[in-house]
Amino acid sequence: MDHIMTPGKRIGLLCERKGITKKELAERIGVSPSQISRIVKEDTKTINSDLLVALATEFEVSTDYILGIDQRKTTPPPVEQYIPMLLMNTPFKPGTCLDFINSLTDSDTKDLAYAEYCYFSGQHDKAVEITELYLNNENIFIQLSACLIYSFANLSLNRINSVRIGLNNLTEQLKMITPDNDENNALIMLMANTSKVLLHLPADGISDMTSCINELPQGLRLWGCYVMAHEAYLNQEYEKSLGFVQACLSLIPDIYPIAMIYLHLIAAMDAMNLRTPDLAKEHFMSAWELAKPDDLIEGIGEHHGLLQGLIETCLKDDFPEDFERIIAITYRFSYGWRRIHNPDTQETVADNLTTTEFTIAMLANRGWTNIEIAEHMGISERTVKQRLTDIFNKLNIGNRKQLHTYMLR
Repeated sequence: MDHIMTPGKRIGLLCERKGITKKELAERIGVSPSQISRIVKEDTKTINSDLLVALATEFEVSTDYILGIDQRKTTPPPVEQYIPMLLMNTPFKPGTCLDFINSLTDSDTKDLAYAEYCYFSGQHDKAVEITELYLNNENIFIQLSACLIYSFANLSLNRINSVRIGLNNLTEQLKMITPDNDENNALIMLMANTSKVLLHLPADGISDMTSCINELPQGLRLWGCYVMAHEAYLNQEYEKSLGFVQACLSLIPDIYPIAMIYLHLIAAMDAMNLRTPDLAKEHFMSAWELAKPDDLIEGIGEHHGLLQGLIETCLKDDFPEDFERIIAITYRFSYGWRRIHNPDTQETVADNLTTTEFTIAMLANRGWTNIEIAEHMGISERTVKQRLTDIFNKLNIGNRKQLHTYMLR
């Protein structure tokens, strides 16, 4: 790729991953805070050997790891030893995500798990910095994990060329894989279907996951259920999608926060389209309760339009700071998504609508009356009417029927 993560950046990431400041790091290894700050700020490529050893000891990594060399192991581990999207596949108590990551011993595994955390918490730059080191890794599942995270993170950074690099790499690798056991076949099918449903990659030769989902480890099985439910949602099979999610959630005794956040979000979307807003709010708040302790807010922001006002009604008043950060994710992700997928609407038109206007337009397009929209969003009917007038003016249309061209399906 364009650059390798320098020691200064890696030390900064290691501090964040361990939950210590640069000053605390300096105290632990017996050097001045300015020495650490200089390495990080100046992004130096060389470090004094004694300091390098002290840093490696403190963070329990190799000196080569800090220097950014020998990133790929001479003998890569067998595919069976690495589960893609490890963080998603791990049960942990909400609020202990970083503790789990810090408990990992393999440097590559720890890197990819932290990249997952950075992505799902909306820290896109950090996710890209880590995953770009692994886009050509010998272990195919490490490579596929890196490509997925890299592509999604770059969408929100509006780096469209980088998104295409990640997606092209993902597509080519999926074509080349020959599975050697049932579990690997299931993992390949999961990655392929995730790419097809969520990233809209070509679906040639990709069958659905029904026949192999039980071969997946439990956390990824939940994610596979989300992908299948999302596909049913896209096909407007809302009852099927909702029933599928509720069945999955009832059968799993452990808490897999990331996969479950997404399952609750798709259930909330289904319930909104089935005109059961109370059930939608229940599922949305379940997602929020799983997301908030570890700040795993990315998925909420990405699903904003499809959640049809739930973010505004459930979070805006009680969690104003979180709400603002989620909306910022929404704007960034939506802009990148429109650019990469060439939607029917003109990019400039879509950009003109605020998230609140977009929500009102979505509800109106689905047949909600002004009174129903007002009650759902906690605003007056007069405000709804005014917002619809503003929406029509921005889109240069004259009535609700014409909204269909511009709204998410």
